Amino acid sequence: MSGDVVRILVDGDACPVKDEIYKVAYRRETPVTVVSNSYLRVPAHPLIQRVVVSDGFDAADDWIAETADAKSVVVTADILLADRCLKAGASVLSPTGKPFTTGSIGAAVATRAIMADLRAGGEQLGGPAPFAKQDRSRFLQALDQALVRLARG
Repeated sequence: MSGDVVRILVDGDACPVKDEIYKVAYRRETPVTVVSNSYLRVPAHPLIQRVVVSDGFDAADDWIAETADAKSVVVTADILLADRCLKAGASVLSPTGKPFTTGSIGAAVATRAIMADLRAGGEQLGGPAPFAKQDRSRFLQALDQALVRLARG
């Protein structure tokens, strides 16, 4: 895909907002690439592309990070992937609509490391909050705003 076309790259394996992404993509005529380690069903539509990578560790993340650029909106909950994509100049959104930014990613990476250390030490920690209707709404709005911003240049 050309680097001057705005596009959406989706970390597809555990993405709860794929239907919302397709809805926005159709309306804005924006290409979407859903990247996963295994076959995922995607709509048969010229704007939607499926990329299945090997099941190697971080293979999907590597493909997304290598493809992301300043005209990409990356959708992922993976903080380390978000960091890599921000460094490539991409806009990055979590499935809850929260943007990852160069100003916030350092704290997110540090928090992730602390939580991993606590879990490794046997701490029983709760997981993320359940995905809610408000998260879908916030995501739709954030994705639309990111695409408008990129289209304006």
